[in-house]
This record gives sequence, C-alpha cells and structure tokens, in this order.
Amino acid sequence: MNLVIDCGNTIVKMAVFESGTVIFHEKTELTDFSKKVKKVCDAFPDITHGIVSSVGFLSKKDLAVLSLFCPVHLLSQASKVPFKNSYATPQTLGVDRIALATSAFYFNPRGNTLVIDAGTCVTYDIVNDYGEYLGGAISPGISIRYAAMHEHTAGLPLLEKRDSLDFIGNSTETSMHSGVVNGICNEIDGVINQYKSRFKDLTVILTGGDAQFLAKRLKNTIFANSKFLLEGLNYLLEYNKH
Repeated sequence: MNLVIDCGNTIVKMAVFESGTVIFHEKTELTDFSKKVKKVCDAFPDITHGIVSSVGFLSKKDLAVLSLFCPVHLLSQASKVPFKNSYATPQTLGVDRIALATSAFYFNPRGNTLVIDAGTCVTYDIVNDYGEYLGGAISPGISIRYAAMHEHTAGLPLLEKRDSLDFIGNSTETSMHSGVVNGICNEIDGVINQYKSRFKDLTVILTGGDAQFLAKRLKNTIFANSKFLLEGLNYLLEYNKH
C-alpha cells in the first residue's frame, strides 16, 4: 500500500492506494497533519511507502512523524518523471504541476492532454502525444478574484462563490458574481479552444477544489476528476521506487 499526500497552502489531501486503486481518501487542515498521518497509518498498517507533494509550508517535524511509519519520497524537481520535460525552467516547475503532468501522461499515453487544475490558482498543463510536457499557464482562481476586488477597492465586499443566475448583474453583489463566475468560465473555455486549435484530438481533464463547481458551466467537453493529482503522485511514487 502507498500513502499519497498533497499539501496545499492550508488543506492537506491524503489517499491510500492499493494496486493502483484509491481505497481511502480524506482532507484535513495543515495544522492537523501529524495527528491525521498517525490515524491513517494506524488504520492501514500495510502501508509500505509514502510520497509528499507540498506547495505550502510543511515542517521538518511533520515529515519526521511521517517517516516513522514508512519511507517517504518528498517530491521535488529532482524526482524522476516518466515524461520528457521541455519546460524552459524545470527547476521552477511546481511539484503539483509535475504530478498533474504525470497523471496526464499515464491517463492518455499516446494522446494530447490538457489538465486544468482549478484551485487557489487555475493552472493549465499540456502533455502532447509524444509524451512531452510543454508547459501551460497560471491564472488567478475564483477565491483570489473575489479577494482582489475586495482588497484593491474601497467599496466592494468580500464574497463567497455562488451561481450567477444571469450574466447581467442587477446589483453590486450579483455584478461581482457575474464577473467572477462568467469571467473564469469564459477564460477556461477560451483557453481550451486555443489548445484545440493546435493539438489534435485533445483530451481535457478538469480537477481541483473548484472543479465540480465549474464543470457544469463550461461549454467544452471535459473529464472531471477530483483525484487526478493524487493519482499522479501514486504513479510518481511507483516510478521513483526503482
């Protein structure tokens, strides 16, 4: 069994894989990391290996606690990857994007795959039909867009995401919802169309915390998979065991 851990800025996602299949997954706060790791490892004593992807702050103490239960691979730009990495600055490529590119490589090994991760930021990553990672784009996510309007203006409130019933807002709040929700959906659809114009038979994967919220609002056909990054981490753990 493998323990796969994805640490964001505040939220940690954990999953247990057995023979390539998720048999357990859960979210927790970063502050509860050590306690949750112990609970999961006690519940699954057959865990033999672990991998951690961290884009936030994970302390050495937390990693030390995890290492008590199994050998741990800390994903980095030095980790072995199955795809050809053509990113111009591979040393700056985020570990989350490395995991997503790996998952795309195995999900569609002889096809063009665009992965869109809709979280704090929206990332776009393309792996072509030669198994080559080319790069992509990084854009502000939904929560950042709401926060930016509130923090950089004198009168706009801080809102939580919600459905925009009409693209024409008839109040300040509905206008903000329309701007954020319609804006990000049109952005994503527009980016997909750009990639479709260059890459034949493009497969599009949508993942991340806002994936379900956005999936039904997009015009393009996409595959929504909330565990896509975790699956990529499991592939990377297996690939780096040897």
